[in-house]
Amino acid sequence: MQVRDVLPRDAIPSIDDPTFDGEYFGDGDDVVIVVEGASGTVRAYPVRILSYHEIVNDEIDGRPVAVTWCPICGSAVVFDRRADGRVLTFGTSGKLADDGLVMYDRETDSEWRQPSGEAIAGALDGRTLDVLSATVTTYERFAVDHPEGRVLRPVKGTGGPGDPSARKHYEMAPYEEYERATDFGLYAMRGEGERREWNRADFGPKTVVLGITREGEAVGYSLPRVRDAGGVVTDSVGGLDVVVFAAGDELHAFEGPGYDFERVDDSDGRAGERTGTDGSDQFRADGTNWDGVTGESADGRALNPVPARRLYAFAWQDDHGSDAFYGR
Repeated sequence: MQVRDVLPRDAIPSIDDPTFDGEYFGDGDDVVIVVEGASGTVRAYPVRILSYHEIVNDEIDGRPVAVTWCPICGSAVVFDRRADGRVLTFGTSGKLADDGLVMYDRETDSEWRQPSGEAIAGALDGRTLDVLSATVTTYERFAVDHPEGRVLRPVKGTGGPGDPSARKHYEMAPYEEYERATDFGLYAMRGEGERREWNRADFGPKTVVLGITREGEAVGYSLPRVRDAGGVVTDSVGGLDVVVFAAGDELHAFEGPGYDFERVDDSDGRAGERTGTDGSDQFRADGTNWDGVTGESADGRALNPVPARRLYAFAWQDDHGSDAFYGR
């Protein structure tokens, strides 16, 4: 693992006292990380804001959480902030480990690689944070699915709907340019460091992957492979049966109920049963339709979400090797 200093500590400021609103200043197609608490509280954390802060230290229904985002790795991971018997508060260290964000905690000064959640230095070296289930989707979809949900307010600008000052502070053009670039890593983001090579032909380094780790086993589900499988894959990770849906440009994982799912075609005559905003997000099994984003069925049932991390293929491969992908 290569660790390098890129910026001063906390040069990218975490959000430690987040506030939330019922309306959002950004665009409907902006990507958000959605977290639901044990008592039903639902919050959305826009990547537009997270790209400039990377960490939100929050508490949802009594559970301390860290909502984290590494723009270089495209990694959206929500962690339980409790480790080694204490609640931790995270900041940005200014370092990268294999191009991944390195967080530090202010209680023990340990350093943590964000894509893996593992402490790589300090008093808690070798500990791993618990990953929590979260949904990566668009703000528009979040607003439809959770009309009572709240969205993170920006720290800069007034943050009201359409607020031009907030949009100026949270401009996405540099990150969109990186996403479109052929290269990846720090070199592609800032023109620093060495240009990295990617030797896979089946998908690119910035392909979206949903990674599940359990009982020492790690499997990364790439968006192209799930799409090629008809938009749904059933599998087992660490003894847990899972079902992974491709919905839009993202992937969503749930505990597998043992059903055979098939994508619902727009012309199949069952439009009245669809629970989502997009028919392509719907899958048919056990006599009803299931929403690939929420895991909810048209007859009122719901699949249990599986804790997972969304990230680029190169970051998953950095942590788990080239064989840790579904279908290899």
